[in-house]
Amino acid sequence: MTVFAASPMTSLIDDHARYDLAESTCPPVSVGQLAGPEELAAVPLGYGTTRGDARLRELIAAESAVTPDQVLVTAGAVDGMFLLAQALIRPGDEVVLVTPCFPPARAVPEALGADIRVVRASFDEGYRLPLPGMAAALGPRTRLVSLASPQNPSGVNLTPGELRDLVGVVRERAPQAVILVDETYRFSTYGDASVPPPAGPGIVTCGSVSKAHGAPGLRVGWLTVTDPDLYERLRDAKFHTAIACSGVDEFLAARVLSRAGEILAPRAKFLAGQLAALREWAAANGVAMVEPDGGPLCCLKVQDRSFYQRLHDLEVRVAPGSWFGEEDSVFRLGFGHLSADDFSAALDRLSRALRP
Repeated sequence: MTVFAASPMTSLIDDHARYDLAESTCPPVSVGQLAGPEELAAVPLGYGTTRGDARLRELIAAESAVTPDQVLVTAGAVDGMFLLAQALIRPGDEVVLVTPCFPPARAVPEALGADIRVVRASFDEGYRLPLPGMAAALGPRTRLVSLASPQNPSGVNLTPGELRDLVGVVRERAPQAVILVDETYRFSTYGDASVPPPAGPGIVTCGSVSKAHGAPGLRVGWLTVTDPDLYERLRDAKFHTAIACSGVDEFLAARVLSRAGEILAPRAKFLAGQLAALREWAAANGVAMVEPDGGPLCCLKVQDRSFYQRLHDLEVRVAPGSWFGEEDSVFRLGFGHLSADDFSAALDRLSRALRP
């Protein structure tokens, strides 16, 4: 029987906090911004396809350096991660995982009976890829190597050199392993910065419209898979678990991606301002911070862990490091969810919580 570990992260969607700095999304778009009533009325409610809507896959492929036939639409990126894990892993297989990480990246393969080989990236080293630790963890039983760029919770990107070195060492030490790079935050940039390139050929990636585009309620994500045999295994797995995704969700997700420029540009400007305010706050309060490369999130470090209770009393929530396999002296702070005024008020309360 597959049993998933309980996750305190469910509080992000189940419980309300007045000043929620734990959330790592941007403000949501609305249906009315994407389609009018007559357009929605014309969307058929029949079955879609196992691959996903053709137009949607074209839009994803255009930004992912793959062909539309190498895109599999899933019910969010987390569903793609699940499908990949169950397709690759049998009890006793090894999964090499870089932490801190998005909790399901560990919980899903662990529930499937995998032997999790954790390689820890360090706050003090800027969460750079710990390649020597990765090399030591890899072996002939490794079936999946899982990491993210930008990383969740830190927002740190893999450099092209780090990725090349990783691919080389995986091919040498674990030739049967699949590399998964979670690119959920790739389109979430700051100011005029360009979107980083996708991970590249031979690597499975996942993404979604949830974080950067502000449409988590659509539950639309994807996998890009260049190995045709693996793609077919994943497509079969999708059919046996979901058959197809919601046609309404896919229609609206295609609208989101077709209007990505007008959706993402103001968000990039907004995030740049929020991040600047956060930098200023961290410096003024003597709080260590790892500079993010992308995404509405970053990691900060404090020594007094009792401040979590004081934060609670002040109606402020952050995401403790233990949610991600990190120490609770580190916490994730989301700077894209609140308005500028609410964010400023939340930072003021965070300052108060730092003082016993």
